[in-house]
Amino acid sequence: MDSTRKVLRSLQAAGADMVEIGMPYSDPLADGTTIQESSTVALSNGMTIDVLFEQLEGMRLELDMPVILMGYINPVMQYGVEKFLSKCAYVGVDGLILPDLPIELFDAEYAPLLKKYSLDFIFLITPETSEARIREIDSRASGFIYMVSSSATTGSTAGLSDEQRQYFERVQQMRLKNPRMIGFGIHDSRTFREATQYAQGAIVGSAFIKQLAQDDSSQAIEGFVSGMRG
Repeated sequence: MDSTRKVLRSLQAAGADMVEIGMPYSDPLADGTTIQESSTVALSNGMTIDVLFEQLEGMRLELDMPVILMGYINPVMQYGVEKFLSKCAYVGVDGLILPDLPIELFDAEYAPLLKKYSLDFIFLITPETSEARIREIDSRASGFIYMVSSSATTGSTAGLSDEQRQYFERVQQMRLKNPRMIGFGIHDSRTFREATQYAQGAIVGSAFIKQLAQDDSSQAIEGFVSGMRG
């Protein structure tokens, strides 16, 4: 329950370039078994958005790496959109990922407030996203674009397929204005190295959560990050 700051400090010491913090939700649509289970445990332990903000308050006194919150639109709307974004800015959060936020609602309600509070918004694209849609997303996104590597949920341990490589190359050739990060299925140094041949970075989620469940000591976290980089 209270390990958030300790884990953040350990990740920074290990050389992580940025951190995405998941806001636990009872119905995490894009996430696989590992993250679903971690959300269930976190919620049963009493984790809430307010508790997370309390844990992050003052983090900029000891952390300088970018911190992004990832979650789903329902809890944010229940919390209050502007209240949520103002708290993000207050504690030093840099950006936000809400996979189920429609572009139309983003344009109408979120974009002006994100600008007001100087927060980046990261959109997701998938292998099925058309070029026209990708360019539309690129025109609105800031920070980076999250390239979902496949149509599956998070947590895959299969290697990257030829079809995925073709998708990465297709997007790479579009020369988007935003940097690209590849996520979903990046679980070891091999998949990390391969993904970063096609993008500016790769995102590791489920594999890291499994590591925390086994051992969340600073030494274990530093070993995980260095092992991922190869």
